[in-house]
Amino acid sequence: MEGMQTAKISVDEMDPTFLFIWKGTRHRDADEYRSHDYVELAFVLSGEGKYRLDDEIYPVQEGDLVVINPGVRHQAIFCPEAEVPATEFFVGFSDIQITGCQANSMPCPKGKHILHTEGELRQRLMKICASMEAENAVRRQGRYFMLKSYLIQILLLVIREQCEPMERPKGCDFESANKKYVVEQILNYVEEHYSEKISLDQIAENMYLSPFYVSRIFKSETGNAPIRHLINIRLEKAKELLEGGYEGSIQEVAAQVGYDDAYHFSKLFKKRYGVSPSQARRNARA
Repeated sequence: MEGMQTAKISVDEMDPTFLFIWKGTRHRDADEYRSHDYVELAFVLSGEGKYRLDDEIYPVQEGDLVVINPGVRHQAIFCPEAEVPATEFFVGFSDIQITGCQANSMPCPKGKHILHTEGELRQRLMKICASMEAENAVRRQGRYFMLKSYLIQILLLVIREQCEPMERPKGCDFESANKKYVVEQILNYVEEHYSEKISLDQIAENMYLSPFYVSRIFKSETGNAPIRHLINIRLEKAKELLEGGYEGSIQEVAAQVGYDDAYHFSKLFKKRYGVSPSQARRNARA
């Protein structure tokens, strides 16, 4: 597959045969070092591991997509030194023909086997994998065609990533742009759900990212932890209610912005604004 990165890749039609999906966390090496006659994609959902591909060892981590074309000998390898073992999502398929590629094969990133994803692409792939897993579990009518439609989305995203790279404007940090996208999604989620019970794990799960990654990216871009931002939003909304003529009790104000404990809410409010919620209401009426 060397030289594939210089070929012109195009999609005239897309009608693959879906074969299988499988998800698992790796606690030991795969049993065999083997090859097969179909295409297999292995997407690392979390953690770290290694792959032996045609006698070369490749480290993989969260967000990496391993492209295993027919005839490529491969073996997934467990990494005991990794803090978190790799959890992988596999999808197998055949019968594809992409202009610029060998029959029944996928383009490989720069002639290699690993596509490193981040930002929006990573999130979209994670969401599709989750959707395929859910669809496979319920086994409703039309399941095969739903799984095939998700597979086609994955294939098109992978192909687009390799044949239509975005030009980077001068002075633009592409990685920073991806971080900004993640932060915007968190901000939108908090703005829409601040009145509900929200944890860092829920925010991360909603975005198909790890809590550690979400916290680190958000703080690096805003200077605040996600939960601290949530508290600030809740207190700002409470202040708007109190100063806007809302007649409910302080307990009801607290509940409106996601707090069950009015005493805890009042302590946070006074620490932020220097006055109690009741005093803020009285000041607004004065």
